[in-house]
Amino acid sequence: MGSFSIWHWLIVLVIILLVFGTKKLTGGARDLGKAVDEFKKGMRGDDAKPTARIGDDARPPAEGTSPPENTRDRDDAAR
Repeated sequence: MGSFSIWHWLIVLVIILLVFGTKKLTGGARDLGKAVDEFKKGMRGDDAKPTARIGDDARPPAEGTSPPENTRDRDDAAR
């Protein structure tokens, strides 16, 4: 009786594909990946606001003032 060979695992894989189908397996794998990502975010504490990009003004504008109009144009031109 020893361990399973590669042929045993291939036969098991084919049977699983026949029983569940590829759509269910890919959907399940996608759901599992999303769950792992959410778990990692929770462990890191990413529930807070996203961090500011380099070059963004981290402070909100003072009351009574509006943000500069050309900020968006400058950011778009840099890309």
